[in-house]
Amino acid sequence: MKAAVYSKIEKVELREIENIFLKNKKGAIVKTYGCGLCGSDMVKISQNLVKEGTVLGHEAVGEIVEINSDNKTFKLGDKVAFSHHVPCFECIYCKNENFSMCKHFKETNLIPGGFSEYIYLSEDHLNNVVFKISENITEIQASLMEPSACCLRAIKRANVKQNDNVLIIGLGFIGLLMGQIAKSLGAKVFGTDILEERIDIAKQIGFDNAINSINSEKIKDFLFNATSDIGFDKVFLCAGNASTVDFSVLAVRDGGTILVFSSVSDNKTAFANNDIYYRELTILGSYSPSCEDLKESIELIEKGIIKVDKYVKIYPLTEIKQAIADTEKNRTIKAFIKI
Repeated sequence: MKAAVYSKIEKVELREIENIFLKNKKGAIVKTYGCGLCGSDMVKISQNLVKEGTVLGHEAVGEIVEINSDNKTFKLGDKVAFSHHVPCFECIYCKNENFSMCKHFKETNLIPGGFSEYIYLSEDHLNNVVFKISENITEIQASLMEPSACCLRAIKRANVKQNDNVLIIGLGFIGLLMGQIAKSLGAKVFGTDILEERIDIAKQIGFDNAINSINSEKIKDFLFNATSDIGFDKVFLCAGNASTVDFSVLAVRDGGTILVFSSVSDNKTAFANNDIYYRELTILGSYSPSCEDLKESIELIEKGIIKVDKYVKIYPLTEIKQAIADTEKNRTIKAFIKI
């Protein structure tokens, strides 16, 4: 079968790899309809963080074409969306709802990966992170389940409430998802970015306001007008740039919360200790969703609360290199690889 694999020389290469079969294993084989290109895939590719031959991709959707399971929820022909990791629910991390820190969570994955013609889902996956998709939503909408659930998890961790003033720094695909979910809870949502196209999209999908963050004087006026110079209750860092750390501290109100949802290339970047101490700031990280978050995100998509699919560009598997290049150069908000 065909798959896009990581290559140190080519970065990504289309290859024929071994077909997968259930044989005597429990689980299911899914024929992949398509898979979203995630920012984490981009980081792994650009920073050479995976082994040669690895098949990336985890925002996948497809159809069950073979199944051997005690779980009677699923049958042949079911259209499903699924996540890649499964927690054990028994370790100290799971018991404290830090599911993405669970060893079993980190070890489980899709086999071989989302950018392949077929995927094996274990019985563990079927029991916890696989969801049937109604005919009311498209393949692309269904593929948004996992990234939307990641954002939902972050919104919950930051405890976003009705009438909160929320700032999203970085209006890439994740920032746009984050803002829509916060808005659905009754928050007032604002955004900043350096690309006018993204600012326009944020306004189109319901942000209360968004502004270009290049002009420092305009930013000061923006912060004052949006919050009466108090600062934002919740600030979400959705841009992988070290300069956004200082900006988030400037923008958050005393006693407010900053939620970090992006890695930065300079790992020495740090929040100012005295700001955290004297201003009683809360700094949180959020990484991956729980099983419940996945389920809730599907509901948000089906209800039309999450509606950014029209900004997704479709690429065939044979053009995945172009999808990666376009994403790197900000020529597309989100790429969906059609398998």
